[in-house]
Amino acid sequence: MVPVGEREETNAGTPDRGAAATRPRPGAELELSIESLAFGGNGVARADGYVVFVRGAVPGDRVRARIEKRKRAYAEARVVELIEAGPERIEPRAAHPGAPWQVLRYERQLEEKQTQVREALERLGGFDAPPVAAILPAVEEWGYRNKVEYSFGHSSEEAVDGDGGAPPEPGGDLVLGFHRPGSWSEIADVTHDVLASERVDELRQEVKRWCRAEGLSGYDRSDHTGLLRNLVVREGRRTGQVQARIVTSPGDFRAKELAGAIRADGALWTRAAGVAETTRGGDTDLLRGDAAIEEEVEAGGRRLRFRISPEAFFQTNTEMAERLYGVVGDMAGLSGSGRVFDLYCGIGTIALALATQAGEVWGLEVSEHAVADAIANAERNEIDNARFFAGDVRTALRALVAEAGSPDVLVVDPPRAGLSSKVVRRVIEADAARIVYVSCNPTTLAPNARQLVDAGYRLEAVQPVDMFPQTPHIECVALLRRA
Repeated sequence: MVPVGEREETNAGTPDRGAAATRPRPGAELELSIESLAFGGNGVARADGYVVFVRGAVPGDRVRARIEKRKRAYAEARVVELIEAGPERIEPRAAHPGAPWQVLRYERQLEEKQTQVREALERLGGFDAPPVAAILPAVEEWGYRNKVEYSFGHSSEEAVDGDGGAPPEPGGDLVLGFHRPGSWSEIADVTHDVLASERVDELRQEVKRWCRAEGLSGYDRSDHTGLLRNLVVREGRRTGQVQARIVTSPGDFRAKELAGAIRADGALWTRAAGVAETTRGGDTDLLRGDAAIEEEVEAGGRRLRFRISPEAFFQTNTEMAERLYGVVGDMAGLSGSGRVFDLYCGIGTIALALATQAGEVWGLEVSEHAVADAIANAERNEIDNARFFAGDVRTALRALVAEAGSPDVLVVDPPRAGLSSKVVRRVIEADAARIVYVSCNPTTLAPNARQLVDAGYRLEAVQPVDMFPQTPHIECVALLRRA
């Protein structure tokens, strides 16, 4: 395929000794037909056999795309013009960098996610016909997130005078939204957050209006200047509580006045000194209300109430978290007895959901703050057969087995990177009859499952769960039973 306005570069003299490969240079624009979707959500096209991953494209689209990165085997590009929409494309509800799949009908999203789980297990895990069940669809397709992290920045467009040449309002170019796809420095404003509830979206608008009226500066991620960095909003979907936490660089502003001007049950102010894009760490002051919110979840045959501190992990889709915990409970196969280990237990959500079906539950988590929350949550729910300990799974699991004995069921809910080889060895040593693996990344679940199967386990079931509609992210639960 010939690039628009630029000739392709032919790399006949590369170390490859076969046929010359035609690879477009960065900046070149190509007309491409999108064939399929890659894991992660980008469209897949081919230019004379050379693979191009196109951000913002879906199968059937005919697009003009600009090459941004070029590798030996593939290139990465983004859509600059939609020439012809494919039959799968639908109109998006609103511009939103965090909802790239809203241009696909929901049924196709589900099909694609289930396919990608199966293909990851086949390609990366070496499983022939893996036992992947039909994906569980989301309860809510829109407005489902109970936590949103927004970023402050400045509009990249020139400021436009108001009426009759009047100067723009103070701080009028301040934006509060999300990183533009493929950019670490540019922030795209959003007029409507389709993944948050109306209450959360209104709170975002209130904060932006107040900060603009104050003439406050957004953080510049290139030269590390400016005050406002992030706004983190949490919502208790069942309790109705809403919390706002504003993250800034070191400095001062009328933080308490902001807290009083917005409709939130609690407000906090975090000052972060580093240059990294993170909402964790820093010095935090409570401006109003409580430092935590509470949420309720139906799990284990009862309603559990959890206290969630500002930096604690909690599944961002409350309604689907209930279904996820139900899947975990079914795969655990408990009948009122048995010993359960919950690794990477966080604030104890899965452990406490299983406690009513188990004889004893032991939770292990590296964060001492999360362990304190888990202990408090057990007391809050009057659960006395769950114990929680702080420690790194790599080094603490052996000690836990020595103290408690081998588990009947071992639940593991690792971060996206999955389990390291050392943790896999520790899990195998624990000698659980069942392993329930909760994964937010099938491409790391697959090799971990293969390692466990090679050590004597059998992959019996994989259940995809759509926790994140309108996005390519996939959650799934796998059951491995000792052969």
